[in-house]
Amino acid sequence: MGALEVRRTNTILYCRRWTETVQFYRDVLGLAGHWLGEWFVEFRLAPGTFVSIADAARATIAPAAGAGITLSWQVADVDGFHRYLEDSGVTAGPITNRWGARCFYFHDPEGHRLEAWADGERH
Repeated sequence: MGALEVRRTNTILYCRRWTETVQFYRDVLGLAGHWLGEWFVEFRLAPGTFVSIADAARATIAPAAGAGITLSWQVADVDGFHRYLEDSGVTAGPITNRWGARCFYFHDPEGHRLEAWADGERH
């Protein structure tokens, strides 16, 4: 048996506020549902990369209520995405320069922290 060879990745978020969180990822972030179940929705982020929202009331694992996790996503236009979120009523932190990237943070309804970033500093 060789080393781990990952072919697909899915981060599963267990949520108490399941309906509101699904609506956030679908309606605010604009992600299309890849797999839709009664208590589990999988959204495609990029080829082979998914994020799922599971109803904690129906799952076998307790929710972490956003503690200890950051979903970090490289986006094409960090400024445009920041404006879009604010126009959508989402509180987004300021865009900062760190680690050679421009980034900001925001939270989903369950409290999970999301980071949006793009390469390089704005000139």
